[in-house]
Amino acid sequence: MNAVVAAVLVMLILATFRVHVVLSLFLGALVGGLLSGIGLEATMVAFQEGLAGGARIALSYALLGAFAMAVAHSGLTQLLADSLIHRLDGQSSGQKTAFWVKWGMLAGIAAMAVMSQNLVPVHIAFIPLLIPPLLAIMTQLRLDRRAVACIITFGLVTTYMYLPLGFGKIFLEDILLGNIAKAGLDVEGVNVMVAMGIPALGMIAGLLIAVLVTYRKPRDYDPDAKVDVAAPAKVSKPKVVVAVVAIGASFVIQSWLTITDSKADPLLVGALVGLFVFIATGVVRRLEADEVFTSGMRMMALIGFIMITAQGFASVMKASGQVEPLVQATAGLFGDNKAMAAFAMLLVGLLVTMGIGSSFSTLPIITAIYVPLCAALGFSPLATVSIIGTAGALGDAGSPASDSTLGPTAGLNADGQHDHMRDTVIPTFLHFNLPLLAAGWVAAMVL
Repeated sequence: MNAVVAAVLVMLILATFRVHVVLSLFLGALVGGLLSGIGLEATMVAFQEGLAGGARIALSYALLGAFAMAVAHSGLTQLLADSLIHRLDGQSSGQKTAFWVKWGMLAGIAAMAVMSQNLVPVHIAFIPLLIPPLLAIMTQLRLDRRAVACIITFGLVTTYMYLPLGFGKIFLEDILLGNIAKAGLDVEGVNVMVAMGIPALGMIAGLLIAVLVTYRKPRDYDPDAKVDVAAPAKVSKPKVVVAVVAIGASFVIQSWLTITDSKADPLLVGALVGLFVFIATGVVRRLEADEVFTSGMRMMALIGFIMITAQGFASVMKASGQVEPLVQATAGLFGDNKAMAAFAMLLVGLLVTMGIGSSFSTLPIITAIYVPLCAALGFSPLATVSIIGTAGALGDAGSPASDSTLGPTAGLNADGQHDHMRDTVIPTFLHFNLPLLAAGWVAAMVL
């Protein structure tokens, strides 16, 4: 068995049996390294090098957590929760009102997930702040939280894989098109939104199935379960205005750094600018700053640590040298059959991303292999971009180590009633990876 496949399977099986994701990633990497023949020492060295490379990611997540906590400190996130709670409590007997509260809340969560990738650039840091205060409403409405997990993951993944704004610009233009160009394919004139349009429709189909069919029925939760969330912030209009200004400033600086191709990390700088606005205006007073920052970093610490470990896993997979043989052996099974070869490339992308937990990290690994393979099989530049972009995005939803699944669990499990594997990972895998796999294959055939 190929070492990459074995490593991913070990990680997934252990995580399914509730072994901690960090330990599952480490043991999976160890198995993959040893099976590849590089030896224990080389495996550990590669893993440690990956951990060092993840330090920037950890700092970005920590600062995003602090920024998000400052936003919550202003009372902005509490406004939405309070308005929904008051509306439901005030007319709890009305079935029609409950219907509009439910769908209004789900639409609001979806909108926030989309905006977190561009307009309100806090990525997943908004989830542990916005979702826990809404759990009481979800319980009262008997709303299946698996549907909410699918909605959040849809907003996080589909946004960056289709819209070239914020994180999407980094994924689509800097990483996807950038690496394809480095691999020798001319992508001038290729419209990346056209290339990723059909795969995005696959994600929409998966979302509709999850919300309207699979998880449509009511599901009961314990209403007396204690929600692990800080006391609601006191809403102050001036503070809310400052929060909006801080978010705007963070968005502008991130957009500017991205447009100018600056080497500075847009996430780091954007979060720092937003935090500076909060402190300079006194919304976060100097004496409160330490508590706000520490709380925000603590909130994102586990996710950041898992992402660091995932970088170690990715480093071992690269050092094993088993990704290219996996691609070539899989594609070689189908010869000149474009349909089967496209399916094989997408499937390998799914396996690699599920192990690494980051589509952003998968693209540089597979692009250098996929570009000449697509050229040899006669795929157009547009189809090639679609295949590689979809192969990278596949597995982000449904990976135990992905921030797109860790984030929803962090919010929905605040009262201990939402399991990471069974209620987030498996539902998002089934409803997004399978439709995305099918849609990516269709795109490869028709573009």
